Amino acid sequence: QVHLVESGGGLVQAGGSLRLSCAASGSIFSINTMGWYRQTPTKQRELVASITGGGSTNYADSVKGRFTISRDKNMVYLQMNSLKPEDTAVYYCNLRTLRSTDYWGQGTQVTVSS
Repeated sequence: QVHLVESGGGLVQAGGSLRLSCAASGSIFSINTMGWYRQTPTKQRELVASITGGGSTNYADSVKGRFTISRDKNMVYLQMNSLKPEDTAVYYCNLRTLRSTDYWGQGTQVTVSS
């Protein structure tokens, strides 16, 4: 079983920055990607950014140039700069195995005030 724990969410003013962290533990044998998704009460969960073991990254168009994903062993980070009110959401850490099994963290709230 894989366990993901996020931290770093909070309340920030528009234009500010936050850094999310996610620690993966447990039976981690075949990680394909790690990443971050977000969800609001009115929108489906959407990919924010992901990173492969080789360091290749993928970003949602809405966050390109503002967010940076990075990874160090079983940790994944999301540096969020120039935050906008529309970035307000619950952010979930994701780990996808080579067999396409998804594991999720419990979520961390990010609120950006205008």
